[in-house]
Amino acid sequence: MSTANPQPLWQPDPQRIAQARVTAFQSWAAAHHGAPADGGYPALHRWSVDHLDTFWKAVAEFFDVRFSTPYARVLGDRSMPGAEWFPGATLNYAEHALRAAGSRADEPALLHVDETHEPRPVTWAELSRQVGSLAAALRALGVRPGDRVSGYLPNVPQAVVALLATAAVGAVWTSCAPDFGARSVLDRFQQVEPVVLFTVDGYRYGGKEHDRRETVAELRSELPTLRAVVHIPLLGTPAPEGALDWADLTAADIEPEFEHVPFGHPLWVLYSSGTTGLPKAIVQSQGGILVEHLKQLGLHCDLGPEDRFFWYTSTGWMMWNFLVSGLLTGTTIVLYDGSPGYPDISAQWRVAERTGATLYGTSAAYVMACRKAGVHPSREFDLSRVQCVATTGSPLPPDGFRWLHDEFADSGADLWIASVSGGTDVCSCFAGAVPTLPVHTGELQAPGLGTDLQAWDPQGNPVIEEVGELVVTNPMPSMPTRFWNDPDGSRYHDSYFDTYPGVWRHGDWITVTARGSVVIHGRSDSTLNRQGVRMGSADIYEVVERLPEIRESLVIGIEQPDGGYWMPLFVHLAPGAALDEALLNRIKQAIREQLSPRHVPDEIIEVPGVPHTLTGKRIEVPVKRLLQGMPREKAVNPGSIDNLDLLDFYEDLARKRS
Repeated sequence: MSTANPQPLWQPDPQRIAQARVTAFQSWAAAHHGAPADGGYPALHRWSVDHLDTFWKAVAEFFDVRFSTPYARVLGDRSMPGAEWFPGATLNYAEHALRAAGSRADEPALLHVDETHEPRPVTWAELSRQVGSLAAALRALGVRPGDRVSGYLPNVPQAVVALLATAAVGAVWTSCAPDFGARSVLDRFQQVEPVVLFTVDGYRYGGKEHDRRETVAELRSELPTLRAVVHIPLLGTPAPEGALDWADLTAADIEPEFEHVPFGHPLWVLYSSGTTGLPKAIVQSQGGILVEHLKQLGLHCDLGPEDRFFWYTSTGWMMWNFLVSGLLTGTTIVLYDGSPGYPDISAQWRVAERTGATLYGTSAAYVMACRKAGVHPSREFDLSRVQCVATTGSPLPPDGFRWLHDEFADSGADLWIASVSGGTDVCSCFAGAVPTLPVHTGELQAPGLGTDLQAWDPQGNPVIEEVGELVVTNPMPSMPTRFWNDPDGSRYHDSYFDTYPGVWRHGDWITVTARGSVVIHGRSDSTLNRQGVRMGSADIYEVVERLPEIRESLVIGIEQPDGGYWMPLFVHLAPGAALDEALLNRIKQAIREQLSPRHVPDEIIEVPGVPHTLTGKRIEVPVKRLLQGMPREKAVNPGSIDNLDLLDFYEDLARKRS
């Protein structure tokens, strides 16, 4: 591919460069830690990966990270997996997230928006008070450092309070969105054995109320480690028998007390599905997330106390945790609990307008849908405060860059477009936003500071201007400390380090350009990435193949050139079964209710059979390559397939679709 793009789509003006926090950081790090004063971001990035220890020490000092006991050194062990960061140090994430309460008590920490699109503020003082009250209640319930606390919650202020109170006591937070079905939630929560469950009675989405009381009852019965269930009556129903009421636990006027825990102490568990087995229960640390998010939000996203940070997300996606960390920079965060397209497709732009968002984050799919629908955001809404529109979840196509730029340029706005890419696995970005660099159409601006991101060929050689595997050759503080229930570390190792020993392989195809920018081409494995939320194919198979009419199935997710995502489900039927309307509806209903509405397939297609390797594993990646138009001789190793004739169907389908 060519990444010539000689003329940037956007260039930051000298004032924006001068005022950027990354510019201030570079000057400060040059004066205090020997960073290069000249050469701009490329020189700073090179220094940050060549002098990893010094760089992260500088980040901790620049953002005034408060260690209650000092660290012996920055990096005790830099091997991957297993890097040891800031050994000896103790701190608390929630203490840093609430720091602004001392100086800006009456200003909004949170702006909560539902489908009425009317913002409701929660001040820093009120947020701190509720966290203090709930943390005391958790301690009274016997919650201790290391215990797990779970939330089955939408994107509402109560979820933020529950996360921060959990972190304040040194317990471990984990959450799922309430559109997840019971089986999907239990596959996650049963792994970590929570002692407290925060739940809602339901949620509102698309103008409708969705009652979740039956699901909550099922969760309670299937989580035997629970000591307490806390009821949040979003739909106004009374607490079920034996549950505690949210209002009672958050009524006290108590200053929060913060448990100071080791730097590597677990903060939360996130879930990311692989291609087999239960979702990976990814453990990230209080200190690792704290310094990584201060770097990412404070330097790359350029957020500070005067900003308002809105990202459309749910509590089941890492971007929600990332959004909450906006509090670390003193930023007001916007929590939108509702459909991205209600009452119409312009909903997110309306929220950005009404909240005065300065950084608005969304999915590439939403941008492309707005373009297709003929939305004119800066004409139809007052978006004069929006400095940056950021996208993730899938690569933003070149047409999306141009559309965003042109729409805002028509109103005279100087819009910074930040396409970013990272992963649940690190709860951060590998590459993306840099406020001092130009934006080229279809490209992420640069790798993140402290992140030695490269594209590697199969032999482990770095390549420039060629497609390769996304690898990171040095540790990042927010890399998982471990997976839950992975005592020997084998699943963690196999997920990222089995291809290139000692080097993180993420599972994305990328091109690093000669100018240092990055192009993302999509997954290099068969994980399903729908709107940024990853689901393993095994999750789909478990649900679909419970239906007696389905002998076997195969699900594929394919990134489209226009930014779309095609997810077909292929079904091999049992003898005598027919793929009629009734069966189609039952398959969709099973996936929607037991897993997630966003992972209902785009098409369900009957096939003569599902091809396997000789060891019996479904060949998802080769079929994906065939459907992307790759010749069979390049897509498949014929000696490893049990029935080559079955591939004819998928090749024919690819030809018809092209």
